[in-house]
Amino acid sequence: MTKLIYFAWVRERIGKAEEDIALPASVVTVTDLLDHLKTLGEEYETALQFPDVIRVALDQEHVEHDEPIGDAREIGIFPPMTGG
Repeated sequence: MTKLIYFAWVRERIGKAEEDIALPASVVTVTDLLDHLKTLGEEYETALQFPDVIRVALDQEHVEHDEPIGDAREIGIFPPMTGG
């Protein structure tokens, strides 16, 4: 099981702060993960409809979307950072 933690408006749109899910073997990279999550329901599709702006952290380290998930135990999913 992998723990997913959702932040800010991603959390609001999905309707939960975190969840533990079993990822299918086909989910290898961060892009694969975002594509898979969009199949889990309308709320996921809405939250992740623009995956290019979504930021992801594997075990609290921000990574690019082509990064392999590997054996990450915690995946954080964030909207774009704003502010100044």
